[in-house]
Amino acid sequence: MGNFDRRGFVKAGGALAGTAVAASVLPRTAFGQQTVKLGLLHSLSGTIALAEASLVDAEKFAIEEINAAGGVMGHQIVPVIEDGASENPVFAEKARKLLQRDKVAAIIGCYTSASRKAVLPALNQAKGLLYYPTYYEGQELDKQVIYTSQEATQSVIAAIQWMAREKGKSFFLVGSDYIYPRTCNKIAKPTITSLGGKVLGEEYAPLGHTEFSSIITKIKAAKPDCIYSTVVGGSNVAFYKQLKAAGLDGEKQVLLSTVVSENEIDGIGKDNAVGYYACMGYFQSLKNPANERFIQAFHRKFGNDRVIGDPMECAYNSVHLWKAAVEKAGSFDVDKVIAASAGLEIDAPEGKVRVHDTNHHVWKKVRVGRARADGQFDIVWESDMMEPNPFPKLGA
Repeated sequence: MGNFDRRGFVKAGGALAGTAVAASVLPRTAFGQQTVKLGLLHSLSGTIALAEASLVDAEKFAIEEINAAGGVMGHQIVPVIEDGASENPVFAEKARKLLQRDKVAAIIGCYTSASRKAVLPALNQAKGLLYYPTYYEGQELDKQVIYTSQEATQSVIAAIQWMAREKGKSFFLVGSDYIYPRTCNKIAKPTITSLGGKVLGEEYAPLGHTEFSSIITKIKAAKPDCIYSTVVGGSNVAFYKQLKAAGLDGEKQVLLSTVVSENEIDGIGKDNAVGYYACMGYFQSLKNPANERFIQAFHRKFGNDRVIGDPMECAYNSVHLWKAAVEKAGSFDVDKVIAASAGLEIDAPEGKVRVHDTNHHVWKKVRVGRARADGQFDIVWESDMMEPNPFPKLGA
């Protein structure tokens, strides 16, 4: 730890000699330089694309940055990009292609928990490696996955504790109808009870749903202190607009989401999100030298109007964590990369991020932010470094 290069990322820790990689993974460029393939698997179409497509830009940006600095152990990274199309069977099919046909060294990818679970069989069959860059509900530890964003104790529990402490103890839970929201609420409910709070309602809408009037009517009747939202993707455009139209804007109603970052606000519309809260590991408004360098470089590439949300930053981190683990291992071999990841630390835009010694998740800070009129967040609370605990005792 603390062995950083001038850009703030961990220096290589392993010997370069004796690297054993299949020749099919390392074709040569026209100039004779060896390359290594990295799979990027995200929804570029469908209802989840609103939240997910921007992760590819962050990953490609990290790859270009690494290649410009000499690559990974002298190998240039070649991204192989596939569209999961917001459909779990498509994610499974594309993961098999990347691992078996393209023979990528690792995949950075997935967004929803359902898409991640869909690719696990392909990963385990091919002994592949996935870096999963999205906040999720925990309750999983797969040996072929490195989880680079916050799990439930670092998001759901932290968010509920903050709301109960600062805003009130009666809650209404609203989510999209799939694994992540339902599991998050299974964690949220005993947490609320343990804090002396009450759950006044719990409602789910299908993925892609755009008519929230009946749910909003129930919220208005219940009059909760706080809404905890796990509505995802394009549905948030309708949900936030309809909340505001019903008189439950961010000035009148506390709402906190663990899935709405700056990227989603860009799609929702800034006026519709003002005053609502989010719990994330990263906000673009963070003030530190590493983040300021990151934002400036990203804006030079993509323009000053592009916003950077938490999953994008975690996706960017994932590429650098993979590079650091490869160089520490002195090999692209998946088992060696996984072993080298234990305890690996980088100075990321969000601050220090460290892979846990045993559970494949990351130590990190978590923050609560309140959305501003410009689509950015004022950070109102920040934790200390939090140890990941993907299997918490619920209600403890």
